[in-house]
Amino acid sequence: MVVHSVTLDLPSTLYSRIEQRAARTQRSVEEELLDVLASALPASEDLPADLAAALAPLALLDDAALWRAAESHLPADAAARLEALHLKRQSEGLSDTEAAEAARLVRKYERAMLVRAQAAALLKQRGHDVSSLLTAA
Repeated sequence: MVVHSVTLDLPSTLYSRIEQRAARTQRSVEEELLDVLASALPASEDLPADLAAALAPLALLDDAALWRAAESHLPADAAARLEALHLKRQSEGLSDTEAAEAARLVRKYERAMLVRAQAAALLKQRGHDVSSLLTAA
């Protein structure tokens, strides 16, 4: 693997945040910066643009904001409507309009789950215990 050196001037507040993360994860500042940079880049070019756009800013969030993202849920009204459409599909089928609505809600649910998973992964990388997220409803 070819390695390139880069000199980067960081504001002291940003450097302090990186330094604190490095201490928490017992890594060097350089290792932490590499991790932050790698996390900020899309993991896969195969992601649709809307999903990539939803994930990209997560790496820049502080821990508190990441916890909020990791604990977020699909809005209750959207979840209830999706469940109602699912039950209707099973019992009598859906109209074309309802099927399109169900597809839109499933896409919204998948996006929310992807954001939650990425936020949890970033928290884990930063040294947090995310086991409580596994039992969250």
